[in-house]
Amino acid sequence: MIWRFFCNNYLHFLYLRRNILHMKNIVTAAIALLLALSPGLLRAQSLHPQAPSVPDKMVFAGETIRLDRQDFRERLDRELIAFTNMHTNSTLMLKRSRRMFALIVPVLKEQGLPEDLKYLMAIESNLDPKAVSVTGASGLWQFTKATAGTYKLEVSAEVDERFNIEKETLAACAFLKDAYRKFGDWMTVAASYNAGQGGIAARLAEQKQTSALELWLKEETSRYMFRLLACKMFFENPEAFGFRVAGEDMYPPLRYRETVTVTGPIPSLVDFALEHGVTFAALKEANLWLRDSHLTNKSGKTYKILIPLAK
Repeated sequence: MIWRFFCNNYLHFLYLRRNILHMKNIVTAAIALLLALSPGLLRAQSLHPQAPSVPDKMVFAGETIRLDRQDFRERLDRELIAFTNMHTNSTLMLKRSRRMFALIVPVLKEQGLPEDLKYLMAIESNLDPKAVSVTGASGLWQFTKATAGTYKLEVSAEVDERFNIEKETLAACAFLKDAYRKFGDWMTVAASYNAGQGGIAARLAEQKQTSALELWLKEETSRYMFRLLACKMFFENPEAFGFRVAGEDMYPPLRYRETVTVTGPIPSLVDFALEHGVTFAALKEANLWLRDSHLTNKSGKTYKILIPLAK
């Protein structure tokens, strides 16, 4: 009896082993065939495409920037690699770009500023109108409270005009014009947007230079100028960075039914929204600068409230 049990199970073991080896050979052969037919398949499926090459020169805001110096090439190369690998932010910026550039570019042109300055806003906020930094800088253009006050943007518990796209963009234009009058080139203006006009002016004097590109700066500001150039390359040719967003997947421009001008208090923005045929949520989304559920407006200031199309 024992001998028969051993023989039967041993034969069963040999049968299973033969089938396992057979299946292993089939899988191995299939993988070998697949690789032989498509040797570049794995490379084609790479999640990390190679960043575009650094050009010898670029034109930004009408100014030619030579990039054939090794230090400049390496600084821009770093930012190109960053844009290539920041998948979430890069994709979202592409999707938001149609909506936000449609609002910003006309203001830049009206103010006589180069269109390329829209990319400064992009690296400031990733084109997110709700953006708030860890230091409290807010909105598309990332104004601090202090700088907002300098450029006459109201910041209070009820109103924060750093989130009013039209007003914050006009304030940014005023800053950029002031900086260009002071420095005379857009890369130095960009550095001053990050580090402050006073800080950049002091570094230029200390290091006896005329351009921020030649300064020894803290890393954030040093990278900022080349990140701006990389941003322009990214939006002009996202496919070179490995990104493809179809036109229909880009967020459409914002549309509004009307603009209501108010000069007095609004006791309840909830009731105000319902009176105009929209929800409080929709009203707040269209007017991010309204920071509370009411508007006291003791001074009788004039505000323009956008009424979105009903969803």
